[in-house]
Amino acid sequence: MKRFLKLLVVGILLFVVCGLGYLKFVLPAVGKTPDIHAAPTPDHVERGRYLANHVAVCMDCHSKRDWNIFSAPPLAETLGAGGEYFGREVGFPGKFYSRNITPAHLSNWTDGEIYRTITTGVNREGEALFPVMPYLNYGKMDPDDVLSIIAYLRTLTPKQNDPPHREIDFPMNFILNTIPQKAVPEKRPDSANKVQYGAYLVTLAACIECHTPVKNGQIIPEKAFNGGREMVLPGGILHTANITPDIKNGIGAWTESMFVSRFKSYSHPDSLPAVGKDQFNTIMPWSMYAGMTENDLKAIFAYLRTVKPSDNKVVIYTPNHKKG
Repeated sequence: MKRFLKLLVVGILLFVVCGLGYLKFVLPAVGKTPDIHAAPTPDHVERGRYLANHVAVCMDCHSKRDWNIFSAPPLAETLGAGGEYFGREVGFPGKFYSRNITPAHLSNWTDGEIYRTITTGVNREGEALFPVMPYLNYGKMDPDDVLSIIAYLRTLTPKQNDPPHREIDFPMNFILNTIPQKAVPEKRPDSANKVQYGAYLVTLAACIECHTPVKNGQIIPEKAFNGGREMVLPGGILHTANITPDIKNGIGAWTESMFVSRFKSYSHPDSLPAVGKDQFNTIMPWSMYAGMTENDLKAIFAYLRTVKPSDNKVVIYTPNHKKG
């Protein structure tokens, strides 16, 4: 019996070691870097600028944000330079920093390497990225839109900035390699089909990631867009809004005009109010999304009207209790 138990323990240990080795050294497996080229035409660059700043909002994370201003708009002088911090203090399993995506860092990357990183979450060194960048959403992007973003990134003013290397807590340092997937690109729908085109834009903007509750770090699909996901801010806890078409607790009573106007009211970043340390703020990059065209905002609204209504009542902000 003792011999059997010893063999059993050894077998279990070998299984665990092999499993961890597989996770660490075989995964992620997303295929080879594609041989692909982003044509730097004016149309491509402009489309990429629009997507990177106002829909997929790449610049939101790959810049430093001014948390002294409502909705923390990116600081213009840091555009694309990276360095935004995502740490344990706000619920991340380690320390993560957005990377520099200006030509100062990407000039030696091929377009294919950038494309694979955006659409699969695996960088040129074969490392899996933490999905604070919603690459699972970007993997559904029309390849022409991805190439447009790449063409735009090539035009950014180079900025010398080398953010600290990440620190990943156990067991996320093993789990992380299981997250990247091969891209499953979709063709961009005709904008005349508002619902389908709106769904495409909502995917690029990753609205579901913030506006859906999570369990063990994973969104709960049956509660898509119900709101209530907690975001830790210096002054309190932000709970994301219910954006389902529920009349009472969602946006079901909103008109298309109200929806568009809400976004467009933040079109001038200079008019955004200052926010004190203990005052309400939000991670929602209103000033960036405000740059979307009215037609794109209308398409998003049309799609959101089709999702399952939820009566989830959300208290948007809970301030920290002051001591003393």
